[in-house]
Amino acid sequence: MTSGCIFDLDGVIVDTARFHFQAWRELAHKLGFEFTEKDNERLKGVSRMRSLEILLEVGGITATEEEKQALAERKNRRYRELISTLTPADILPGVMDFLLEARSLGKRLAIASASKNTPLILERIGLKDFFDAVVDGNRITKAKPDPEVFLTAAGDLGLSPDQCIVFEDAVAGVEAAHRGGMIAIGVGSKDRLPEADINITTFLGLKCEDLLSQVETILKK
Repeated sequence: MTSGCIFDLDGVIVDTARFHFQAWRELAHKLGFEFTEKDNERLKGVSRMRSLEILLEVGGITATEEEKQALAERKNRRYRELISTLTPADILPGVMDFLLEARSLGKRLAIASASKNTPLILERIGLKDFFDAVVDGNRITKAKPDPEVFLTAAGDLGLSPDQCIVFEDAVAGVEAAHRGGMIAIGVGSKDRLPEADINITTFLGLKCEDLLSQVETILKK
């Protein structure tokens, strides 16, 4: 029986991807090269420092650890400026209805995100105190596809991994969910997230009870 629903934040609850891309692109421009949307795809689901390393690889730039820390902090300052404009209206379509139905069904809800800005984002969109557990980059040391963030969230909910399902929009996140022994709901097409157990393209009109029924069918196989 599924008792817990664990959600990635960026791209699942709210779309902050555009802000990440804008901040990384501005940083690349200051370093003297172009950073494209195609390049940006490589950053989904990975940590801030790994994202910086990928960006520097794209630009053919080497940097010391001290320089990397300074660059990452510069990017994060700009990103925080951008996400400070978020409001509850930025919650993705259908998400709140789904969350409220899940809660009415007695499910425990958690956020599991690599972002260290998770508290600020949740505050800006009015969900700071909504979830039963919040695990973010301030609490974990291993980035997805390591399952640490999801296992920590399950533990905070007081549930075993096989009692939880994960909602993810990144390949690394789907892999992390599976490595943690959880069913992965891919928020994106089957082409983009082929390893997900179930794929949804939107929460709009999605009934939690129907989705959980699909999950139970998978678990019985």
